[in-house]
Amino acid sequence: MNTSVGNTARVLGAGLRALLVLTIVCGVLYPLAVTGIAQALFHDKANGSEIKDKSGHVVGSALIGQSYNLPKQNPNDPEEAAKPDLKWFQPRPSNGLGANSVNTQYALILSGATNKAADNPELVKLVEDAKAAVVADNSTAGHQVKPEDVPADAVTSSGSGLDPNISPEYAELQINRVAEKNGLSVKQVEKLVKDHTEGRQLGFMGEPRVNVLELNTALKALSKN
Repeated sequence: MNTSVGNTARVLGAGLRALLVLTIVCGVLYPLAVTGIAQALFHDKANGSEIKDKSGHVVGSALIGQSYNLPKQNPNDPEEAAKPDLKWFQPRPSNGLGANSVNTQYALILSGATNKAADNPELVKLVEDAKAAVVADNSTAGHQVKPEDVPADAVTSSGSGLDPNISPEYAELQINRVAEKNGLSVKQVEKLVKDHTEGRQLGFMGEPRVNVLELNTALKALSKN
C-alpha cells in the first residue's frame, strides 16, 4: 500500500513539474519571445497599423475602412439615411453591413457583404442608385462625371465591407469635387492622390490602391480643416 501511495505521489509530482515547466515555456517565455520579435521587427503592424494625424493623434487603422458622413439631423432616428460629407474622399459603399446595434458611432465595426447574386434586383438597384449618386456628388460646375467613368469599387462593397482602400480611378474621379469643397487647386489634390497611390505588392500581386484614411489625413493637413 505504501508503495502504491509512493508511486502515485511520484506520478503526481512529475505531472505538476511538467505542468509548471510547460506553463512557463508556453504561457510566458514563448509569448514574450513572439511579442518581442513582433515589436522589434514589425512594430507598426504589431500595434494595429495605426495612422496618426499631424498632431500625433491616432485617427484609425490603415487596415479598417471608415465612413465620412455628415452628422445626422436627428441622431435618434434609425431610419434617417447617412449623407456623405463631400469635402472628404469617400470609401467604397458598405450597404451589406445593415444596421449596427453594437457601436452606432462607427458603422463599419461589423463585417459583412450583401451576399446577393449579381442578378438580384435589390443589388442591381443598389448599384444603379450608387452610380447615380457618385455622378451627382462628383460633378462640379467645370467638370461633369460620366456614368461610364464610374469604376466598380465606387458602387460595390467589398467582401468584408471593411476595405480601407479604393482604386486610383475612384480617387481620381473625386479630385475635382474635393478640390472645390476644400478651396484647393485641382493640381494640389491630384498630387495628393498620386503621392498616396500604392502599386502592386512586389510588383505583381494585387492591384494599385489608395488608402482613404491616409489620403484624408493628408488632405486635412493640407487644407487645415
